[in-house]
Amino acid sequence: MIKSLLGDHIDGWVHACFPFLFRRRLSPNALTVVGTLVSTASAICFARGEFVAGGVLILAGGFFDLVDGVVARHQGDASRFGAFLDSVLDRFVDMVLLLGMAVHFSATQQLGQVLLTAWTLVATVLVSYSQARAQLFLPDFRVGLMERGERMLVLALGAVSGFLVAGLWVVAIGSTITVVQRFALAHRELSRVDRDGVGGSDS
Repeated sequence: MIKSLLGDHIDGWVHACFPFLFRRRLSPNALTVVGTLVSTASAICFARGEFVAGGVLILAGGFFDLVDGVVARHQGDASRFGAFLDSVLDRFVDMVLLLGMAVHFSATQQLGQVLLTAWTLVATVLVSYSQARAQLFLPDFRVGLMERGERMLVLALGAVSGFLVAGLWVVAIGSTITVVQRFALAHRELSRVDRDGVGGSDS
């Protein structure tokens, strides 16, 4: 939702706020990998119960995730492999962050929070996977209450403010609603594609 609302303005804002990124040539893929390493450090902090540090590192990793595409477009380096790398590592970060939280809750014997984190993890994976599968047939497929940007922001703010469990509830419920929205849209649009395909072959 954030990306769809701000997508047309993000490049200009990044250029205005972080001009140092464009003074010399940078590797967009390297920025993607660095962001992943920062986010992995965040997961380690969560596993150790260092929630504030984990939240700050989520935001730091998110910065790299935000600017890598902008840098690629600015330099004319946008590539299919870069998009693939970014997407795969985003999924890795989604999972490793929640696994870090689950490790902490398990170590401190908080079964309810372990189950909540597991629910959040499953819903998060389904949000991204449902879109990836639908886009094989529907190039313009983007719908949902809670996409990746919202999830990361809610988890980071929850961790920094001391309300991580509340943040997990918001992400779990919001992601579940998003999965339902995507299934509903996919059913409607793919059924239409099937009908059109059958009609076309009959003619």
